[in-house]
Amino acid sequence: MKCPRCQYENPPGSNFCLACGTRLGATCGACGNDLPVGSRFCNKCGTPVSGESAGQARFASPESYTPKHLAEKILTSRAALEGERKQVTVLFADLKGSMELLADRDPEEARRILDPVLERMMEAVHRYEGTVNQVMGDGIMALFGAPIAHEDHAIRACYAALRMQEAVKRYAEGVRQAEGGLVQIRVGLNSGEVVVRSIGSDLHMDYTAVGQTTHVAARMEQMAAAGTILLPEATLRLAAGFVEVAELGTSPVKGLAAALPLYELTAAIPGRSRLHVAAGRGLTGFVGRERELAALHEALQRVRGGHGQVVAIVGEPGVGKSRLYWEFIRSVELAHALVLETRAVSYGRATSYLPVIDLLKTYFRIDSEDDKGKIREKVTGKLLSLDAALEPSITPILELLDVPVEDPDWETLAPAQRRRRTLEAGKRLLLREGQVQPLLLVFEDLHWMDGESQAFLDSLVASVPIARLLLLVNYRPEYQHAWGGRTYYTQVRIDPLPPTSAGELLQALLGADVQLESLTRLLIARTEGNPFFLEESVRSLVETGILVGERGAYRPTKPIEGIQVPATIHTVLAARIDRLQRAPEVVAEGAESLPGPVVGVRMSP
Repeated sequence: MKCPRCQYENPPGSNFCLACGTRLGATCGACGNDLPVGSRFCNKCGTPVSGESAGQARFASPESYTPKHLAEKILTSRAALEGERKQVTVLFADLKGSMELLADRDPEEARRILDPVLERMMEAVHRYEGTVNQVMGDGIMALFGAPIAHEDHAIRACYAALRMQEAVKRYAEGVRQAEGGLVQIRVGLNSGEVVVRSIGSDLHMDYTAVGQTTHVAARMEQMAAAGTILLPEATLRLAAGFVEVAELGTSPVKGLAAALPLYELTAAIPGRSRLHVAAGRGLTGFVGRERELAALHEALQRVRGGHGQVVAIVGEPGVGKSRLYWEFIRSVELAHALVLETRAVSYGRATSYLPVIDLLKTYFRIDSEDDKGKIREKVTGKLLSLDAALEPSITPILELLDVPVEDPDWETLAPAQRRRRTLEAGKRLLLREGQVQPLLLVFEDLHWMDGESQAFLDSLVASVPIARLLLLVNYRPEYQHAWGGRTYYTQVRIDPLPPTSAGELLQALLGADVQLESLTRLLIARTEGNPFFLEESVRSLVETGILVGERGAYRPTKPIEGIQVPATIHTVLAARIDRLQRAPEVVAEGAESLPGPVVGVRMSP
């Protein structure tokens, strides 16, 4: 029996850990019966389970606190994960000063304070599809990127850390008023490699950290001040552009020879995509997409003639789906059209209507500082000025935006009726706007769409022909929909750049130095012309000092003998491999045989 606090393997039947003295499992206080996980009453004598034993049983095994849909993902893919190196972000969080807070309290009272803290920590982790693999008394350890691979694991971990801090702060205010205690947590993050050794049926995971990945994360937690989140440069590099941080300078870290630059995570930057981050650094030249742009402009002309259109851009990660829309939207032909953009996010499937809500916030110009009253005012005024007949849509749209409504008729509706009214309200609004002026709607990354947003999109697609509406969507090849037979639907496949266009892109990035010709050929071969992989490979060479100078005028500092794959490419590939129907280990073995980065592996579904 493994101790949930120190992970010591105790003999079967142990009631207390031999290494740290922590009580193991739960027992009935009346008859001494060993209780199943999550018991509220003894199954032998019916006695209520005490707060202390129930709390310990509740967090004794990952099986007891991991949401069912995440547990199924882990168990379904565990055979392919075992023994695999994974790029991850590790999160440690604990209750700062728990000994002082809980020391003089009755055990049941202590658990009544501590358990909600642990629950809020785990809810934040699970919301972003992280895995809580240890509960250690007053804190947790979680992994993002393993055993479920995610290309944005560092961003997810940062967002989870911010969410748990906010949730615990709200909870702490109630504790302060009722109990007089100060509840604060501290969080540490770090990114690196781990090797997943095994995953048990109860979801216990045995893994090995590579390069002190977990050690540094644990040190970040211990060094963090109460109420803060601390991370090193390894994590910030992967989440840069999606979060705000405060620089804390360089600090020694116990167990490491060199000091590390440290940062305090302060906020998320909403509405960001990888393209927005790249645009902040300066986009490279747009090459080789004349055919795809022409298809978009043809669809726009049909819309101006009164025939609504749906265009889908389909392609693998990194080929430039979002960049194509970025260029099209900023063309002069759309200067007098209303453009509304939204996207599904990889961690948003658990939140119903998330991209729809973001779309509505953009349409109604709702800011993060707006209170409920201001949102109600903006929605009501906009709808009634557009068309008084849209008044019935006010209540469902306000409900969707989490604004309280006083509508007795709405309260009497069954959930299915509310859902229909919500879908209809959003659709009627957009179709009516499309009758007033040409309307361009952009829904990106449909492969991450939640079920309710998908239902909304399906309903909207069915009505597109009756409005001056151009609906642009993009997705990866594994996404499925039922629109293919509609006459107003066009699908455009976007592939990696051909060698000539890839060469143009690299010349814009690297420059025309003759010493770079062999590097150019090597990068094109290794990346197969994937624009994102090309840019990340060049960025990695610059960061490691192999290339010096500035964009468009780089020169090599030494012979190019081998190229290390940037972590951002590693994680995109890992997430993609996890989605393949064929055995991932076969792909990985083929990748390792290449003389350099694995970005040359073709991963068609």
